[in-house]
Amino acid sequence: MADDVYPHHSDITGDMWKKIDEIIAANKDIPGAVITVLRECQDVVGYLPIELIDYISYGLNLSRSEVFGIASFYALFSLEPKGRHLIKVCMGTACYVKGIKEVINRINNEYQVKEGGTTEDRRFSLEAVRCLGACGLAPVVVVDQDTYGGVKADRVIETIEKYE
Repeated sequence: MADDVYPHHSDITGDMWKKIDEIIAANKDIPGAVITVLRECQDVVGYLPIELIDYISYGLNLSRSEVFGIASFYALFSLEPKGRHLIKVCMGTACYVKGIKEVINRINNEYQVKEGGTTEDRRFSLEAVRCLGACGLAPVVVVDQDTYGGVKADRVIETIEKYE
């Protein structure tokens, strides 16, 4: 498509739209490929803004509601921008008993981010998860792929600050 045909969205560059076109073209004749297209397009942009969902639905000749329904159903997909770094805090019983709530409160206060949210500068996204499977290390925080055990509320900011 010509550059003037792409929907305007501040998070999606011309090069991203071209890559999205390639993804749609490669999958448009494959039945049931909508999840693949959504995943690959999310990998390009970082999330699935509504303009992109509309564009995908048009490109795959599917209804907007069908594509949106799939994108909003699966936890794999995000309709909101995500931070450069994902902070996961464990809310399992062992972590809760050992003080994870105060750790979360410190993160909330320092970065003005609530559970399920992203900081205004998109540096961090914060997720509370049911269990990270590291109960012996409680309380546990994972930043990107790095796991931190025995996290203390008064030291958590020092750990997170390492991530730009």
